[in-house]
Amino acid sequence: MAHVAACPFDFSEQLDFDPSLGRLMADGPVSRIRLPYGEAEAWLVTTFEGVRQVTTDPRFSRAAIVGRDYPRMTPEPIVSPESLNVMDPPRSTRLRHAAARAFTQSGVKRMTPAIEHVAHRLVDEMVEQGPPADLALSLSAQLPNHTICALLDVPDADRPLMLRHTQQMLATAPEARQAAAAAKQHLRGYFTTLVAERRKEGGDGLITTMAACEPGEEPLSDDELAVLALTLILSGNDTATCQISNIAYTLLTRPELLDLLRSRPERLPRMLDELLRHIPFRKGVGIPRVALEDVKVEGVLIHAGDFVHVSYLAANRDPEVFPDPDALDVDRASHPHMTFGWGGHHCIASTFAMAEIGTAIEVLFTRLPGLRLAVPAKDVRWDTRTIRRFPLELPVMW
Repeated sequence: MAHVAACPFDFSEQLDFDPSLGRLMADGPVSRIRLPYGEAEAWLVTTFEGVRQVTTDPRFSRAAIVGRDYPRMTPEPIVSPESLNVMDPPRSTRLRHAAARAFTQSGVKRMTPAIEHVAHRLVDEMVEQGPPADLALSLSAQLPNHTICALLDVPDADRPLMLRHTQQMLATAPEARQAAAAAKQHLRGYFTTLVAERRKEGGDGLITTMAACEPGEEPLSDDELAVLALTLILSGNDTATCQISNIAYTLLTRPELLDLLRSRPERLPRMLDELLRHIPFRKGVGIPRVALEDVKVEGVLIHAGDFVHVSYLAANRDPEVFPDPDALDVDRASHPHMTFGWGGHHCIASTFAMAEIGTAIEVLFTRLPGLRLAVPAKDVRWDTRTIRRFPLELPVMW
């Protein structure tokens, strides 16, 4: 019988790597764990190759968790049963294809000027108000929320509510269950109504783009469009929101990196790639899969019906793929990382998130060359109430 490790995954000290996850990695490529919520234990896969296998092998199913009290980090499941994130191919393929039409490289390139405009406006507002400013509130939360809401045609007056509800859905405390369930229900109803309005009125927003179908394709239903919109509002207020603050904090506390960025701004894209690999922007694990039959992963037999979690954070620190993985090395040989997931559930809008993060960092440090923390790094307060890792406030001066 494998040892079962209790894993609250609640480590929140700056952007240090969770030592409990590090211990699991040292114990072997596949571990048995118990998470704070859910009916059962689960397997945790931590190597790059093991994660790649689980996320691409059709014998591991996301859809099979529907209707089950699966092992997870939050009291209320973040995803709805009809969510794209708990579908398997071929059902998920249609929806992902519809959303992907809006997030091609050329599509994101067309969106970038609008992202730049918002970033400059937000920095303008910081300058007008004068230092000190809270970078997390003034830029990191506002830019991704504004851009994804603008793409989905969410009216300006409703955008703060979108941000608040998505944050509520990521809470980990037991008492957060009711608020998280209410937030999920509200967002589902909101986008059901918005999709119906866009069907009737038309427009050039993302919902209209996703509703369009190519010859021979089956059009998406209103319910499917609402599910896609809900998925995108959650992801739009997740990775980029955390990582703009996390990357800014890292640059402001590592003078050698900031000096390099200021002297060689053309190095920013490669620097961002390594920062995204290195920074643990969330805690623990996400949505599990269920083994549909007995499967061996990294030499460990996983039985049919078992829950299987993967750790993208651990895969990004696999020494077999990333030599000296705990070092933040901007000269590291390029290799794909797993910050945006892998396989059939790789983030649809990862190119869009990269554009937001890159634009925010470039505009911020170009416009404010004297940017620095307004408090000692040890006094920055970090999120302890959700599955994410990011500073609640990031006071800066210039």
